[in-house]
Amino acid sequence: MSNESVKTDNHILNEPIEENKKIERGKLYFKLIELLPLAALVIALLLHLLVPNKQSFTITKYYPALLKVFIIIYFITLSISLKVKKIFLFLENKAPLLTAAFLILELWDLVTLKFKLLPMPYFPGPDKVLSSLFNDWSILGISTLYSLRLLFTGYTIGAVLGVITGIAIGWNKKANYWIGPIQRIIGPIPATAWIPIALTVFPTSFWASVFIIVLAVWFPVTVMTSSGIANVRNAFFEVAKTLGASQKYLIFKVAIPAASPTIFIGLFMGMGSSFLTLIVSEMLGVKAGLGWYINWAQGWADYSKVYASIIVIAVCFSSIITLLFKIKDKVLIWQRGLIKW
Repeated sequence: MSNESVKTDNHILNEPIEENKKIERGKLYFKLIELLPLAALVIALLLHLLVPNKQSFTITKYYPALLKVFIIIYFITLSISLKVKKIFLFLENKAPLLTAAFLILELWDLVTLKFKLLPMPYFPGPDKVLSSLFNDWSILGISTLYSLRLLFTGYTIGAVLGVITGIAIGWNKKANYWIGPIQRIIGPIPATAWIPIALTVFPTSFWASVFIIVLAVWFPVTVMTSSGIANVRNAFFEVAKTLGASQKYLIFKVAIPAASPTIFIGLFMGMGSSFLTLIVSEMLGVKAGLGWYINWAQGWADYSKVYASIIVIAVCFSSIITLLFKIKDKVLIWQRGLIKW
């Protein structure tokens, strides 16, 4: 046997060994990545405990407690991931993002409470914000309920009206002739521009705010619904008519289901507009709600409460959008994952 053939055989035999080494190194690499968030949390806790405070707000208990809770939760999750592959893959994917989030959180603590690089009271540290969040939880909870009541009342009315007018404009030429110009004139006007008129016309600030939110939701839902109905393929209607479908059947069983993806886009756009309009209207007229709470806290120059309410707004509104996406995935199961949140 020649030397070249021997070398070739040895190379073939060594290939699986080298491949196994690469796999082992890859596993070790991903395990180290999963440890990064835990390391970031420990570093954040040590920096908070060891670096002296320079802001006047020196009594801190919520922020270090939160870091300890995060450390415990992540350590338990990391331990479970060693046996559950799904959790291991989740941590493998989210570990860099979590590490960055924890480092940013500690950077916030350093530039405010520890080094006082940002002026008070406009930039409080995380512990002061958490303190406001826990101490004012009852007021924040009541304000959240008021905001959700106002949001869902205005959004529901606006979405229903938008879908109805959108179907009418997209389906009927006469409706398009009469309603279309109104849509083109009133729609582009920012809903908040109607606040002075709404406060004058409506008997209470609540219904004035509902009207403003309805306008903010109605326009995008109408535009997207009418576009979706108008762009349904004629072949769908021709097949249904051949089978003896009535006008009602064509609208509710053919046109609306075919236009559903576009209608949901309008609903998402309307939801985003309703969030903005809600906060602005509450700041100007409503006597309760998260927007009112922000305005009230700003009046007392207590910006820690402003940041606390922003956290609540982020959690609530993000949850609502997530819920809307879940509904969309249930209704339009064939489009699941096409638009992600």
